[in-house]
Amino acid sequence: MHKTAEIVEAKNYILSKTTAIPEIGIILGSGLGGLADEIENSVVIPYEDIPFFSKSDAVGHANELVIGQLEGKTVVAMKGRYHFYEGYSLDEVTFPVRVMKALGIDKLVVTNACGAVNTDFNPGELMLITDHLNLVGINPLIGKNNDDLGTRFPDASEVYNKELRNTALQVAKEHNITLREGVYGWWSGPVYETPAEIRMIRILGGDAVGMSTVPEAVVAVHAGLKVLGISCLTNMASGILDEPLSHEDVIAVAAKSRDTFIHLIKNVLKEI
Repeated sequence: MHKTAEIVEAKNYILSKTTAIPEIGIILGSGLGGLADEIENSVVIPYEDIPFFSKSDAVGHANELVIGQLEGKTVVAMKGRYHFYEGYSLDEVTFPVRVMKALGIDKLVVTNACGAVNTDFNPGELMLITDHLNLVGINPLIGKNNDDLGTRFPDASEVYNKELRNTALQVAKEHNITLREGVYGWWSGPVYETPAEIRMIRILGGDAVGMSTVPEAVVAVHAGLKVLGISCLTNMASGILDEPLSHEDVIAVAAKSRDTFIHLIKNVLKEI
């Protein structure tokens, strides 16, 4: 479990670089970092400069914290995230969520690039996360609970806030954006799923699968944050089409969806 002193040290370092007090946090997944470039009056802080932050070696992750104004809201955006599959502990993976909470956010928008399990979905579409499956078998809250950060047994009946989801659906409708709804399955990676594993995930009720997001969402709920999750469906999951999967293709499709993704998030921010 995260230590209060480490969170405070990281927070104080960030506040030494900016006077902005963010109200909304944003975690930007593979190939989706372009939204951070839209932030105005921004202060950009490399992860490696922030106490106790880690950094990702994954392509499509810039390892920068960006604080500033976006659609009239003060935001703090993670331009890229680091992953469990890179060898980081879940404490390390979710530490930035704790720091963003300490900075003042009460809402977290978490995004990712992932594979579509639901065969009604198409690459390039966006999916609103309604719920998730933890398929990895471990939890970021395992260990001694820090009561200053949240309760020992947090409720997970509505990890992804219904009010925020309804707002996103309304915004998508108004702007003629296809926004699917579905359950996101967290897979540890870095190996993509086998066709048999995808069939299993479909049977369990999963509509998409990826290698992030769930740890951050769980910690956000523990911290009392309202969470909105949006996935960019970059490919059909293993075995659906007779073709191999590659991270290069994931980045390429995420880039093609970039403008639609940015348009949706910016207009959602106006309303929340």
